[in-house]
Amino acid sequence: MRRRPIIVVFLSLFLLAFQALAADVGIARGALFKATDKGNTLYLYGTMHVGRADFYPLEPRIRAAIAAAPTLALEIDMKGDPAAIAAAVRQHGMFPPGSPGYAGLAPERRARIEAALRKHGLEPAAVAQLKPWMLVTMLAVFETAKLGYDPALGVDDHLATLARQGKTRIAELETMHYQAGLLNRLSDEDQWRLLEETLEDMASGRQLRETREMLDAYERADRRAQEDLMRRVESDDSLTGKFMRDILLDERNGPMADKVAALLARENNAVVAVGLLHLLGQGGLPELLRKRGIKVERIY
Repeated sequence: MRRRPIIVVFLSLFLLAFQALAADVGIARGALFKATDKGNTLYLYGTMHVGRADFYPLEPRIRAAIAAAPTLALEIDMKGDPAAIAAAVRQHGMFPPGSPGYAGLAPERRARIEAALRKHGLEPAAVAQLKPWMLVTMLAVFETAKLGYDPALGVDDHLATLARQGKTRIAELETMHYQAGLLNRLSDEDQWRLLEETLEDMASGRQLRETREMLDAYERADRRAQEDLMRRVESDDSLTGKFMRDILLDERNGPMADKVAALLARENNAVVAVGLLHLLGQGGLPELLRKRGIKVERIY
């Protein structure tokens, strides 16, 4: 009769010890690639722009790579120049003075959008100056927050903090002005349609489900799940899917690959950390680097 409590206590102690060990060594998440060319090595790390406290410390291989890296290259350094970020948002993320904005929508359409925004905690009058793509971005953050993730704990920002604690230089592959300009490339009408698609996907539960699947694939460093996710992105013919695939991924990956190849040519042991989707599929950075004659192997 005393065996069961003893076993339960033993298992509890084992679990606590395992959790402590996991917290100490870090768990592999995302994807890590090693690129080599002409004696130089570079690491490609797939990140999420959100995170949780239990993501850290990161697993030893990426921590060691950051500690040894002369350069950490990020898409953008969100803690870089706040004035530049604010200027990009003003130029690309807000309706210009005199623009009708929401007032230019047909009354029924405007009422439908405003009701959906209120449902998700956004008061239309408070965000009336924001372009629809900005609202789409805000709603995406809301969905990750429902699942317990915080942009303030994003993996990119954590890597930048590690770099600043050492002697690693931080470089940007892009600028906030460039990224915001891409997001604002759609016409106002297509942006409204993009917002409507997002609100519909949130109402149906699709967006939360797909967000959870993406984060799960990242957290488990699940290669098969990541590849399945990328196949869905490549075959998604919705406005949202085409915009993500054609503009936010394919158009950016080519110039990124050029900069990564140049970094590998001039430095040894640099680290490049970009959103996970940039590393997946036939148009991802690893494949683009291979086409340039660079050897790339996946570590996890």
